[in-house]
Amino acid sequence: MTPPAGVPSYDAHPRQAPVGGTVVRGWAAALAALPDGPGVLALDGPGVLDWTAAVAGLRAAAATTGLPLSFLDVREHHAPWDVVEKATRSARLPDDPHFATLAEGTLADLFDGVPAPGRPGAGWAVVLGPGAALVAHDVLWYADLPKRYAEAAITAGTARNLAQPEDAGPGTTKRLFYIDWPLLDQHRESLAPRLDRWLDLQDTASPASLDGATLRRTAAALAGRPFRTRPTFNTTSWGGHWAQNTLGMNQEARNTALGYELIAPESGVLVGDGPGAEVEVPFQLLVGLHPREIMGEPVHRAFGTSFPVRFDYLDTVDGGSLSVHCHPQSDYMREVFGWPYTQHETYYMMVGGEDAKVYLGLREDADVERFEREAHAAHHHGQAFDIERHVGTFPADPHQLFLIPAGTPHGSGRGNVVLEISATPYLYSLRFYDWLRRDADGAQRPVHVGHAFSNLDRSRAGAAVADTLVPRPRTLREGDGWHEEVIGSLPEMFFEVRRTVLAPGGRADDDTADRFHILNVVEGEGAVVETAAGHRVTLAYAETLVVPAAVGRYTVAPLGAGGARLVKALVR
Repeated sequence: MTPPAGVPSYDAHPRQAPVGGTVVRGWAAALAALPDGPGVLALDGPGVLDWTAAVAGLRAAAATTGLPLSFLDVREHHAPWDVVEKATRSARLPDDPHFATLAEGTLADLFDGVPAPGRPGAGWAVVLGPGAALVAHDVLWYADLPKRYAEAAITAGTARNLAQPEDAGPGTTKRLFYIDWPLLDQHRESLAPRLDRWLDLQDTASPASLDGATLRRTAAALAGRPFRTRPTFNTTSWGGHWAQNTLGMNQEARNTALGYELIAPESGVLVGDGPGAEVEVPFQLLVGLHPREIMGEPVHRAFGTSFPVRFDYLDTVDGGSLSVHCHPQSDYMREVFGWPYTQHETYYMMVGGEDAKVYLGLREDADVERFEREAHAAHHHGQAFDIERHVGTFPADPHQLFLIPAGTPHGSGRGNVVLEISATPYLYSLRFYDWLRRDADGAQRPVHVGHAFSNLDRSRAGAAVADTLVPRPRTLREGDGWHEEVIGSLPEMFFEVRRTVLAPGGRADDDTADRFHILNVVEGEGAVVETAAGHRVTLAYAETLVVPAAVGRYTVAPLGAGGARLVKALVR
């Protein structure tokens, strides 16, 4: 759907200009930036990267200039697979088919000794692969591929996990999510302050790259002004079509179920001057470089470099209902899954059908033991049951926010668009029931009945759900043509959701007060955000904006002749 003339449309590729440098394309341009050799070049990056193609690209580029290159692949020095598995085995979840405790340790634990390449007589010895930076080197490059490629490749069976040999079977998303990614993220974050070049290998034949100094200058600049991350939408069995029809996203896809607006472990920031001249840099890398400026000192003190709030869409318009599930309670999340904080959520209803519903909490008369028996029978024997006999439902009224503390059964019904404003952990949906749905291969989709009932909060039942989890707005501040209201807050949830309501011509004053804000336009043509330092950002309907803690004072005004509504999340 194309917006009327003059109305900004949803931007799927928001770019941030590099500071003091430019993005270049091709292996030859990257090699041309090397200092005079001879020396050792460490080319680090994730395991899913096509390292064979990278070597071919480097060889071809070097051949045109006569630059001598030799290669050493650190993957040939991994420890035996049984040793790797033992070192990364989850003691609390040794046989769980879907979950593992987050990996501890470092990437170095996967190696059977780090190689020591000899210094070449001329040119460069290129040490490559995940962990290449562990080898003594003169120049350090990081070649990246956004995580969405890794998940797609593992799911398709075309990639293996970190340190996994060819004869060890296919890779698994379980290892990818809970072992590989934590180790790689920690490793990459440790390298960021001293990288000499960042390469984006979405096009392996002609990668885009940016020198490390420009990367760090750009990160420092972004830490002091509002910016957007690159949104992505994924397909699932229950997905709808709102994002395709309203935002123009993923027109070729089967549906647009999950929209990642801002999820720190996966979101990227596009740095460049236009298509073909941009690199995608992990948002988490920027946070790791400037945690105090982006998150604020109180939040950094509480969460380290883990950016703790996420925004994403759940699109079930002309799709199906989500599973009914819950998330781990705090102790379980920490002790079993290894996350230091848990997956509290909220649902903000962007769109709700006339008869659409949200599943939330237990019914007053729920028989939990019967619920558990029926959930096990559905899982093991394919026996359908009426989930509404146990779980309550509420009308999916547009702009209503539902609070979903950990342990609360919940799910979105069909016909809705939910803006999830939640704690960052996002891989721990413990399913009670998934409607006996089948995946693309015809197998029944997994549920996690044992985990789910181990975390079920039985106090979230009956009238208490409506009283505490379906809040009414409370005005917090107001001015000429605007007011701000609290629409979601609970003592046990560390973040709060507010909404700024702007009348035509209204302009709301705000201040981060050393705590980041996240904004999203939930109604109206859009909004203009302007900081005291003079940075100005136009935000279209449904777009999400990070306002770093360092921004301080800023204003928000509606676009066009109409008003607007924006939701805002912050850590209390």
